[in-house]
Amino acid sequence: MTTVLSVNNLNKVYSDGLQALKNINLEIRKGEIFALLGPNGAGKTTLINIICGIVNPTSGQVLVDGYDIWKDYRITRSLIGLVPQEIVNEAFETVWHTVCFSRELFGKAPDNSYIEKIIKQLSLWDKRNNRIMTLSGGMKRRVMLAKALSHEPKLLFLDEPTAGVDVNLRQDMWKKVRDLQNMGVTIILTTHYIEEAEEMADRIGVINNGQIIVVEEKSALMKKLGGKQLILDLKEPLKTIPDSLSNSLLELNSNGTQLIYNYNSNNCENNITDLLTKLSTAGISYNDIHTKQVSLEEIFIKLVRK
Repeated sequence: MTTVLSVNNLNKVYSDGLQALKNINLEIRKGEIFALLGPNGAGKTTLINIICGIVNPTSGQVLVDGYDIWKDYRITRSLIGLVPQEIVNEAFETVWHTVCFSRELFGKAPDNSYIEKIIKQLSLWDKRNNRIMTLSGGMKRRVMLAKALSHEPKLLFLDEPTAGVDVNLRQDMWKKVRDLQNMGVTIILTTHYIEEAEEMADRIGVINNGQIIVVEEKSALMKKLGGKQLILDLKEPLKTIPDSLSNSLLELNSNGTQLIYNYNSNNCENNITDLLTKLSTAGISYNDIHTKQVSLEEIFIKLVRK
């Protein structure tokens, strides 16, 4: 598959000595949705700002569609769209003028039909003549997305695009992102909503302490690092797990009403039968038993803690 973004040996050290990025290597495929996950301060925004030409790196190389972002900065910046975390719009300008002006900033010829198309796609058409200051927070965020798309970028960065957005609007934004992918736009998404990455992404990257610690296909990552949980609803609550079961990878929930056994469904030796026998021997009975797939959020927490 064609690579649209290539990051090679990228480092960033600030003047106070803080190393925000450490030897980052990353390739983004054309047409994919890539979710970049990491805790606060992990280096997500620094990485995005360097690629977008907002922050200078200490060393390394970044290529967008084969063009160097420093040597060919006019070309590369026209290929990139960015929706930052902060909502930054001219309060007294109309939606239409704001989006048109953003297109002109990149040297693109006026194209009212294209501007109309993206404003309609983002459900902003009936607000096109409204001043930004009159819009809701969710509508303002859509205007930010329209501005980022105004110059027809090949690569779109969405930095926490649904932060502060209600659940219904978040679902709507996810649909819009899918539509953009179908239009051929490559999307890099950072988010604190892990379910957002689980819903949207083709591949997942995790960054922590300025280093990329994993890049994997979403399905492969969940298969490799995930697993399942066997959950037993106990007839009588337990205060602690008996010593005879202490080596059985069991957990007790906070109120003692459930025993949770973590296992890998791909491993034929998951010892579930042995576990149930030990429970019977220990005199522990249960009302119900069910399984649950480990979520991407649980995988993320495990990776960051390691």
